[in-house]
Amino acid sequence: MRSTTVRAIRQFVGLDLGRESAPDATTLLKFRRLLETHQLTETIFATIKAHLASQGLMLREGTIVDATIIAAPSSTKNAKGERDPKMHQTKKGNSGTSA
Repeated sequence: MRSTTVRAIRQFVGLDLGRESAPDATTLLKFRRLLETHQLTETIFATIKAHLASQGLMLREGTIVDATIIAAPSSTKNAKGERDPKMHQTKKGNSGTSA
């Protein structure tokens, strides 16, 4: 699924890695700061929101959260060998939320 998402994002932004390299983190950061300096993010989102509205869709504010589960030791004990109350375990496919 991730490769499909990455491919869709590349297609959306018009990035063809067969012809050009992906921008590095510094380039992306500079671009983001340029947008913020000139207060263009609001203009971009207003334009996108208007386009979606013309299609009968609605854009609301939200937050993107990276909840990637990574391989890590299963121990939740701290350096003293005691269970750390701030740590808990999860397993893939068990988000703990219900629809």
